Formats: sequence, C-alpha cells, structure tokens
Amino acid sequence: MEKKEYQDYVERVTPKANAWIQMGKAFLMGGAICALGQWIINVGMERFGLDRQDAGSWCSLILIVIAVALTGLNVYPSLVKWGGAGALVPITGFANSVAAAAIEYKAEGQVFGVGCKIFTIAGPVILFGIFSSFLMGLIQFLF
Repeated sequence: MEKKEYQDYVERVTPKANAWIQMGKAFLMGGAICALGQWIINVGMERFGLDRQDAGSWCSLILIVIAVALTGLNVYPSLVKWGGAGALVPITGFANSVAAAAIEYKAEGQVFGVGCKIFTIAGPVILFGIFSSFLMGLIQFLF
C-alpha cells in the first residue's frame, strides 16, 4: 500500500513536460547558436578577408569565449534550462561544461580544485575523441 501511495505522490509532484514544446525550444536555441556561428563566419570572410577555414577557426574560438563568459555570469545555465538540448550544441555545451566544473571547484584551490576538476568532463571526451580517431584511422588504413 505504501508503494502505491508513493507512486501517486510522485505522479502529482512530477512536472508534466510537453515534448513538442521542448523540441521547439531546442530547435530555436540550437538554431540561434548555429545562426550566430554562421554570422561570425560570414563577417570573418567578408569584412576581414579570411578564408573559410580561418573564419571557421575564429568562429569556434568566439563561440567558446561567449559560452565561457555566459557560464561565468550564470546566464548559460538559464539558456540550457529554457533551450534544453539545443543549448548543448557541441562546442558551446562542452565549453559550458568545462567552465562550470572550474567555477564549481575553485574554492578547493587552483591545483586541486580547478586544475584537477576541470577535466572531470573534458577528460572522457578527449579520451573518446582520441580513441575514435585512432579507430577511424585504423579502418581507413586497412581498407
């Protein structure tokens, strides 16, 4: 009987999410970030005369700086809360994750706090990236 009461309680207090609204918000947020990135590339190519690769590199750098700054100002978590997966576009989402870990553990000091904990998110991603690159290179080499 207690289990049924608990289940009823959980049903009452759990917020009901509308998947279509969440997908729409994610689409808008992700689209806005990607549109900003494309604008940065266009400005780099047209105004500063960069080639596509250099403009893309500057775009990545600028998006990372913006994401880290917004994380430091505690704005990016609000964007993630509203835009869901759309705000977790790989480059800005990853920058947010690394910066948030550094901010969270700064009280533990520069070495044991920021220096060690900043890689709690980055470490597995870097390891997976290197391992995946190795596997893809091996497959390409063999075939």
